[in-house]
Amino acid sequence: MHDLSLLAIIWLGVFAASFAAHHTRLTPVLWYLFFGAIMVNLGWLPEQMPVFIQDFSELGIILIMFALGFEENTGNFLSSIKRSWGIAFFGAVVPFTVAYFATLYFWGDNNMALLCGLAMTATAVSLTMVSLKTEGLSKTPAATGIMTSAVLDDIASLALVAVMVPMATGEASLSFAGIALVVGKALMFFVLITFLGAWLFPASEGWVARIPFIGRFSLRQILSMARGEYTVLALLLVAVLVAITGHHFGFHPAVGAYMAGLVIKREYFDFHPGEQIDFHGQAKQIIDNVAFSWIGPVFFVSLGTKLVFDFDVFISVLPQGLLLFVGLFLGQVLSASLAARYTGSFDWPASWMIGFGMLGRAELAFVVMDIAYVQYHIMTVDAFYTLMLCAFLLNVSVPLTIRWWKKKYGEAAYT
Repeated sequence: MHDLSLLAIIWLGVFAASFAAHHTRLTPVLWYLFFGAIMVNLGWLPEQMPVFIQDFSELGIILIMFALGFEENTGNFLSSIKRSWGIAFFGAVVPFTVAYFATLYFWGDNNMALLCGLAMTATAVSLTMVSLKTEGLSKTPAATGIMTSAVLDDIASLALVAVMVPMATGEASLSFAGIALVVGKALMFFVLITFLGAWLFPASEGWVARIPFIGRFSLRQILSMARGEYTVLALLLVAVLVAITGHHFGFHPAVGAYMAGLVIKREYFDFHPGEQIDFHGQAKQIIDNVAFSWIGPVFFVSLGTKLVFDFDVFISVLPQGLLLFVGLFLGQVLSASLAARYTGSFDWPASWMIGFGMLGRAELAFVVMDIAYVQYHIMTVDAFYTLMLCAFLLNVSVPLTIRWWKKKYGEAAYT
């Protein structure tokens, strides 16, 4: 089947999911996942997507995270980092511990249990942030706490991948140098993004203006080209370039895209005053439409296709999958919520929202499963299907719990 035919099928699924979401009053993300799973198991979509769809899907999550960063206040994000360390730490340690000991009990293989624990550690922040945006909660303290915790969690998860995968495969032992390299690269990336934010966009002023050549350059000149006709293109180019840079530093491209959106401020769009056009609002409207209506949803439909049913295997691992899901659900919600309350000083409504928002498992989980199951054959087929089922149930729980919590306690509790 032609790659464009697959894209057309996915977009039909997006339409169906949006229709179902409107009539059920559930977030579209849940239906994107559902229709992705249905279509792959009916044979309408392949189990292994072609490169074009994979890249298109990755572009979708880059745009989603850039759009979310674009509407976030940089000051709120930075002030939230020191409140979020406990959420990232305890919200990762507890799920890892639960998954490790549960899978060790199920199958008795220490190396496999290490990678199962690692797969169930990192948070799928993109799923949570889109769910929060759907509910009108993306600018709340809870949303900012989730995002900053997820960034810290991503750094820790990358360090664990660098350390645990070689250990589990027998290729290396625990190395302080390996950990230091990952942490150093993370710090270098954030310093680089901070410098770019101070250099590329503002008008030449302060210490930047005194740097030869660099001090005379400002990306605002490109944003304002041709009466602002290339503003959106310039912003998307920045998003993709920073996402690629983040990837080279070891991050998922979505993290880089979010940071790119975060450093762009509304005042950078104060040009062409005679046009009487809100260039920032216009750009935001276009980017939101691209990210949340027709490119971004491809990522979530593709994510749903990860759940491929082999009925016999599925039935055999159903008890393990459900037990692991219950353990991770309780462990993740309680650890993240209590950490948010007692280390981050969030109020209880926001703390529980953070706990629910940290439930998702996506990109890194499937990367680790691919390494353990496909590349090194450390993970058995039963363990693989158990983790797939558990990850799918956790992902479905995110929009459902966020909707339930908002409905029960009201939007005013999170502002």
